[in-house]
Amino acid sequence: MIEKYTYKPAMSLFAAMAITVASMAPHPANAAPPGARPDAVVESVPVYTRSMEIDGTTIYYREAGADRHDADEPVIVLLHGFPTSSHMFRDFIPKLADEYRVIAPDYPGYGLSDSPPADEFEYTFDNIASMMEELLDRVGAENWVLYLQDYGAPVGFRLATKHPERVAGLIVQNGNAYEEGLPDSFWGPWRDYWKNPKDQAAIQHLGSLLTLEATTWQFTHGTRIPDAISPDNWLVVQPLLDRLGNVHVQLELAYDYGSNPPRYPQWQAYLREHQPPTIITWGRHDEIFPASGALPYLRDLPKAELHLLDTGHFALEEDGDLIAALVRRWLEREVVGHSTETSTQASTDGRP
Repeated sequence: MIEKYTYKPAMSLFAAMAITVASMAPHPANAAPPGARPDAVVESVPVYTRSMEIDGTTIYYREAGADRHDADEPVIVLLHGFPTSSHMFRDFIPKLADEYRVIAPDYPGYGLSDSPPADEFEYTFDNIASMMEELLDRVGAENWVLYLQDYGAPVGFRLATKHPERVAGLIVQNGNAYEEGLPDSFWGPWRDYWKNPKDQAAIQHLGSLLTLEATTWQFTHGTRIPDAISPDNWLVVQPLLDRLGNVHVQLELAYDYGSNPPRYPQWQAYLREHQPPTIITWGRHDEIFPASGALPYLRDLPKAELHLLDTGHFALEEDGDLIAALVRRWLEREVVGHSTETSTQASTDGRP
């Protein structure tokens, strides 16, 4: 199922969002229930910032909703992209945490987590996925709904293919698993770098992606109203990118990104075999991961719910409310409801 959201005049935008959100969720997250008095106050959900040490590296993560969490329900695990951190989910977490436990980690080299020198730490997606698995194990997150965005996709697919039995669902937002999603218009210099990590033209190009201009572009390009995207994003991200030695950290990960396309067939086989419930909310004006990377998911997941949104790479910045409403409706119908039906059927059949 594909749904496109194309917003034109301002009045159409507000009307479309009001109709869409109202039809998708019983009521918006953290809002008073229908019929409540106008002055009724709904308790807010605190979002905690916590940390743990994993193999000598301090990893920070945001967590909310643990005290409201049903032990039979999966934990929502938000895996961020480049060049941001759990900060990209700062507004999204409270929209889910009134009903679900939500965890959003910072990878090593990002956000508040330690950023050890590149010559002292293995900056690979294998290592990051292993550390995220350790974190989830230690906080007692046994079953997951994985939110995959940008770099979060190769991290999440490593977790999913290693532990398919622990994955209750996937939320894919501009997170690639198909060759069609890596156009040469953006990825050409990356491919040159994967072939030859000493290619100076490729190194110079990749270095240019760490500048304030490039960071701002990632957040604003393809959006409907660029001036409405909060500059807090790049004011938080850029100082972290500018840390001493970070260029080498990012080049290490950019090189290791070349390990992902050869794994695409494995990830696609996982999707075909296990058919995890999946919702795709994709900013279709993204030049990094364009919509051509969203559509192939339906080849392997014909029951997936696909929404092409009229925004860019960091779709939560412009369509966070809409995505939250879509995800809440999908969780209730395809994940939580499905788990309840499975449990009830197992009891009826006499299985443990």
